[in-house]
Amino acid sequence: MVSYIGPPIFAAFVWWFSTGAVMLLVGSVGRSSMLRVVCAGGMITIALCGLSVTANDTSVAAAYMAFSCIIFLWGAQEIAFLSGWLTGPRAEPCPPGAKGFARLSFALQAIIYHEVCLLACGAVVVLVTLGAENEVGRWTYLALWVLRQSAKINLFLGVPVTNDELMPDAVQFLKTYFARKPVSAFFPISVTLATVVLMLMIQRIIEVADTPSEIVALTLVSTLFALGVVEHWFMLLPLPAITLWSWGIRPGFSPENVTMEQNPSANIAAASVHATQTSESSPAGPEPRSAAPQLVVVPSARNDAAQPKERSNCARQRLEDQFRQTFLEQHSRGGLAPARVGIAAEPAATINGRTS
Repeated sequence: MVSYIGPPIFAAFVWWFSTGAVMLLVGSVGRSSMLRVVCAGGMITIALCGLSVTANDTSVAAAYMAFSCIIFLWGAQEIAFLSGWLTGPRAEPCPPGAKGFARLSFALQAIIYHEVCLLACGAVVVLVTLGAENEVGRWTYLALWVLRQSAKINLFLGVPVTNDELMPDAVQFLKTYFARKPVSAFFPISVTLATVVLMLMIQRIIEVADTPSEIVALTLVSTLFALGVVEHWFMLLPLPAITLWSWGIRPGFSPENVTMEQNPSANIAAASVHATQTSESSPAGPEPRSAAPQLVVVPSARNDAAQPKERSNCARQRLEDQFRQTFLEQHSRGGLAPARVGIAAEPAATINGRTS
């Protein structure tokens, strides 16, 4: 029973954790290029050494180790790709209006180095495990490569949900090659073929595998393949894919952050003119109080270079002081002294609801 339950849990956890760890290293923690180089180099070394050690070992532990080594090797390539080191000779956005073969050519130029690296690493895995009894590493790498190519083709041809918010800053230009539109004819074909392959793997586990190591090996690869099929459905259905790896994505700024418009003088002048015209056109009587100043609040732009909250509050306070001073000067020049006295008798309201 452990041979059937343990591998799916292990494969699912490794798939989830490794994806989030790579995004965390590239996007949030891994600001130092040297750190990423050391991590990627160490992962490649561990992967190749582990594959060579377990090549002729048919134990259950060797199956788990070979599977993990391929995940390490794939993760190292993802670090290089998402860091922008290994993309293509034309690491630029797709030109507007590019269609057909021209768009395909630009897309290939944007990622061709990465594709060649994937094939080269696959060849190394085949050489290391060629003729060996432990084939978990070879089949795991093949499953990852096939599913990745299928996902890239679907993103290029068009899917309703691209999940491009997961792309790090260094490869943001690749989003321009994604087509967000109804699925093409390739999507049902690719998902159907992947599902058929998955069913054949499950059938082989049930009918052919007779030793614990064979059961574990096939279950690990089939679980990874099933997760790849699930990733394809993420491109069709509005499933919360980003929430799976929210801990590995650099958080943005809260939506309640606001800043005051930087040029309040124009608004104050307009309000003063409007108040004067209103007082002149109204019948004689008690002088009406001038209209309160209009505070314009706009959402702040979310960017990674935003200042700390304390500095933002200080800047906002200075703008409030400037606003009050300009307001009083405008009314003084316009001859609205009574209005000025009336306002001065009341506590001035600020953007944060405080009184001064």
